Amino acid sequence: MAKSKATLWVGWIWFAAVVLVMLGLFNAISGLVAVFSPNTWISTGGGEVVVLDVSAWGWVHLILGALVVTTGVFLFMGQTWARVTAIVLLVLNALAQFATMLVTPWWSIIVIILDVFILWALMVHGDEVDDAAHSL
Repeated sequence: MAKSKATLWVGWIWFAAVVLVMLGLFNAISGLVAVFSPNTWISTGGGEVVVLDVSAWGWVHLILGALVVTTGVFLFMGQTWARVTAIVLLVLNALAQFATMLVTPWWSIIVIILDVFILWALMVHGDEVDDAAHSL
């Protein structure tokens, strides 16, 4: 089977790799914030105050962020395993953002939108990165 020829869509995959690294760094930062401030007070609509321990989710975001950064770096190199790993990590990251949406709603929505955009780029044009990376 002949390999596909790299097109201009490779730029979108490299853009996805850059966003993946940035997304991982943002997750790691928000994870560190959650780890070092374990109690968050959330006021509900009924005037009740709920104490939520977010330190466990902080560790999840920190570890997931480190894995996403590493995967993004290897995605630059055109590694097929990095593309597959990135898809899995992005789905997990979107689920983690849903779980913490009450704590940081706008941030979670922005990250989920970025996750979906990167997933689209990786799934539709990811195989073109292999050709471009090996031709450099």
